[in-house]
Amino acid sequence: MLVLENIPHALAGRVTEALRIPTIGIGAGPNCDGQVQVFHDLLGLFPDFAPRHAVKYADLGIEMINVFKKYAEDVRADKLVSK
Repeated sequence: MLVLENIPHALAGRVTEALRIPTIGIGAGPNCDGQVQVFHDLLGLFPDFAPRHAVKYADLGIEMINVFKKYAEDVRADKLVSK
């Protein structure tokens, strides 16, 4: 197996055609035998960074930050009640 990362789609296709082993693309287009997508990028866990080849389906990073801030506020205000 060979990983092709962030190379032009046409080049990835030529490499894939020339090899007898599988190619796995990371931002290398649809012509590879398989694809890798980092779930952190899909979920938007890093609000300040997104690779140009990644499709972000959610902004969970921002949501997580807001949840943690609210939790910290509740801890400071002694609002947490154990059940």
